[in-house]
Amino acid sequence: MVKLPAPILSAWQGLSAEAERYGSGLINQTFRAELGGRTVIVQRLHPTFKASVHVDIAAVTEHLASKGVTTLRLIPSDGGELWQTDEDGHVWRMLSFLDGVSYERFPSTTHVREAGLMVGAFHAALSDFEHEYVHVRTGIHDLAFRERGYREAEGTHASHRLLAEVRAVFARLEPLLQQTLQLGATPSRHAHGDLKAANLLFAGEQGLALVDLDTVASMMWVFELGDALRSWCNRGAEDSSDSSFNPDTFRLALSGYASSGARVPADEVALLPRGVLTISVELALRFLTDTLEERYFGFDAARYATRGDHNLARSRAQTALALDLSSKLAALEVIAKAELHQGCHQG
Repeated sequence: MVKLPAPILSAWQGLSAEAERYGSGLINQTFRAELGGRTVIVQRLHPTFKASVHVDIAAVTEHLASKGVTTLRLIPSDGGELWQTDEDGHVWRMLSFLDGVSYERFPSTTHVREAGLMVGAFHAALSDFEHEYVHVRTGIHDLAFRERGYREAEGTHASHRLLAEVRAVFARLEPLLQQTLQLGATPSRHAHGDLKAANLLFAGEQGLALVDLDTVASMMWVFELGDALRSWCNRGAEDSSDSSFNPDTFRLALSGYASSGARVPADEVALLPRGVLTISVELALRFLTDTLEERYFGFDAARYATRGDHNLARSRAQTALALDLSSKLAALEVIAKAELHQGCHQG
């Protein structure tokens, strides 16, 4: 149990003084607590996100709820604020509790299809949403930005102990850059922004809600769904060098997405496999940069000596996945068109 800071207890009268750690997230610190007899989630926001993100979360979740989509909601403080700050300047918030389960990897094909359905319902509900995002993160899915960052890190850390291994990975990755998509290749749409499996909540085998909404943004659909499918369809772990892409999972997820009624322009559907590839290449570049800079939100200290070693393993895994994806682009485009054609429209 953890004792909550005094300013947070003062902001929400009736909040239990102690809370238990909840979930497995590596970024925000998450706790389960009691407020006036009901279970709530209390979080301390990671500094990478600014407090202004709560303006976006409140607007998105209000719109989702108005469309009948199950979603977490911010619980304002007694004074009506969406967040509070403790004595050390850390930002805290309170969220409604959704009684569900999340997974690092989906345990069944039913979960995969439900995941696609949930994401499609989320996108469909936001199709008429009008909002200008207040919290905007730079460099997200900007491959040119990531490549510059890698090359700068290579020059800055010329004596790094892992540099030779990093360059060997990049040599395998670099030819794939010509197959990737750049920002602006398609219009941007409302997006969740981080659709890894762990951010989808289930009640049994039925999809419940998308959680962890700090990344809501305007984004290219091929990158939004591409990031999800890169994660869901990987046969290996995030740091496994034998990673490969499963077309059957891809097909099943898109079948679920199509069943939501979400509509996607046909030209964007055709680009989806390249969107998946772009995200994989982007992450590989990011992990190569993080290897040299020895940084990341968290790493497995039980399996790796340093952040650099873990990030090198991550970069190898994403490169293996990207190479496998590159060999399957044509086949995946056929699948995407077949599964999503009923929900597609021109323009």
